[in-house]
Amino acid sequence: MLVSLPILIGLIGIALLFDFLNGLHDAANSIATVVSTRVLSPQVAVFWAAFFNFIAFMVFSHSVAYTIGKGTISADIVDAQVVFGALMGAISWNLITWGLGIPSSSSHALVGGLIGAGLAKAGTSAIVWSGVLKTAGAIVVSPAVGLVLALIMVLITSWLARKNTPAIADRTFRKLQLISAAAYSLGHGGNDAQKTMGIITVLLYSQGMLHGAFHIPTWVVICCQAAMGVGTLFGGWRIIHTMGSKITRLTPRQGFCAETGGAITLFLANIGGIPVSTTHTITGAIVGVGAAKRMSAVRWNVASSIVVAWVITLPAAAAIGALFYGLARLFS
Repeated sequence: MLVSLPILIGLIGIALLFDFLNGLHDAANSIATVVSTRVLSPQVAVFWAAFFNFIAFMVFSHSVAYTIGKGTISADIVDAQVVFGALMGAISWNLITWGLGIPSSSSHALVGGLIGAGLAKAGTSAIVWSGVLKTAGAIVVSPAVGLVLALIMVLITSWLARKNTPAIADRTFRKLQLISAAAYSLGHGGNDAQKTMGIITVLLYSQGMLHGAFHIPTWVVICCQAAMGVGTLFGGWRIIHTMGSKITRLTPRQGFCAETGGAITLFLANIGGIPVSTTHTITGAIVGVGAAKRMSAVRWNVASSIVVAWVITLPAAAAIGALFYGLARLFS
């Protein structure tokens, strides 16, 4: 179903709003550790993260955008109403969890919204199961990989710093945390902004604005990276508090290990075209460095409540996405 140009522009605006909220919601993933260790003030940290969020398109290919655009629901059934339902499902869930201070996944909210809107239109035949299963598997794999890599980084840094005094080690890792935070923000921008790129691109194809092999226009890339960067500038202070201090207390060395483990995980996901959750990844890494100190250092009740949010994000966003798709059908 073709829509008028103003409606098309409005839908692209809603997609960029989601991208903005993604940056707002997930800013904590990039800067929670560097803020909690007081290496950077919150104001400086968001500028640091936003810059590396924006330039990520210069580093990574668009493989994640292809997975979202073609690998979640069949591109043949995508129309303006499906895109509207998917985006509103994701935005609604992001706002709910942001208001409650729960670090849920914007990525899985968007995937859930797409699934819900697709199911509402065409039933189970709309689902590209290979892509959905890859994304669902990442719910378990990405935090586990982040946790293991963070533990490995703790072991490596402990050995390297074994002859240094605590004061020297602290100063060294404060400097290194600037690099690890930048790397994590780069991975975050490379994975999350691409999800909106995929949505806008498949919408443009459905409206006959693009033709030929699936490709991401340059203006879409720039707009999505910019929207995420601006969202990051506004921060997400409630979630930063949860991520940076409620799960476990961090030292600069632990912050460096968590960010580095998380960044490596995101880089691997970006290369593989897997739309992972940056929230899941950094949470796993933070739990890993906390557990390396001692198991009691991790506030497991907080971590378990975050896991519950992960589990319900896909179905909750799908239900909301289906609802908004139905509303769009009523008024079309």
